[in-house]
Amino acid sequence: MAERREEILKLLQEPEALDEDLRREILEYLLRLPRPRRMTYEEFLAWADEDTLAEWVNGEVVEYTPASRKHQNIADFLTAVLRTFVEARQLGVVLSAPFQMKLAQSGREPDLMFVAKEHLDRLQETHLEGPADLVVEILSPESMGRDRGEKFYEYAQAGIPEYWLIDPEGEQAEFYVLKRPGRYQVEMAGSEGIYHSSVIPGFWLKIEWLWKTPRVLDVLRELGVI
Repeated sequence: MAERREEILKLLQEPEALDEDLRREILEYLLRLPRPRRMTYEEFLAWADEDTLAEWVNGEVVEYTPASRKHQNIADFLTAVLRTFVEARQLGVVLSAPFQMKLAQSGREPDLMFVAKEHLDRLQETHLEGPADLVVEILSPESMGRDRGEKFYEYAQAGIPEYWLIDPEGEQAEFYVLKRPGRYQVEMAGSEGIYHSSVIPGFWLKIEWLWKTPRVLDVLRELGVI
């Protein structure tokens, strides 16, 4: 299906190559494509369950593919380290996917979120009503366009103070901070080095940990948590 889709897209760029049979095939193909479900955010929350891989954007349901093993290793590592650090210092809460963050025009499901204790009133039973203080997205080939594109600007406009983008395949991490309303500035980027969070007091991260995923207990000792 994916290969045929690419062929059809190329043909559409060369309309002189289309004869009547090809036009009919393209029409039939387009009619078979699944149309995004439309619903309110409340309907989306009632429809989705903990196994649903989807987000809500401008009234439409956007489904996505399962995470890779590298993706999941990084997500599990960061969740364990950040959650323990934040709980030990009583700084707030760390939430991992699948959990919704409701913004003005969307319901996103970041890989990881930190909500500071002064914003815990935003936390509802089924979702976070408003922006988190830190959002982490782990890139995949399927999500790269969203994470670097629409989500990047959406999160900035929502006032999320800190945004991490992590690329498991390229072993690159980018750390963005909201310096002025609606505009992110890159604080640090690369495959190694130490990044100090601007929203989690006292927390720092060796970027190499993301690719090597050392034992969580060793990292917590280095961070001074245990």
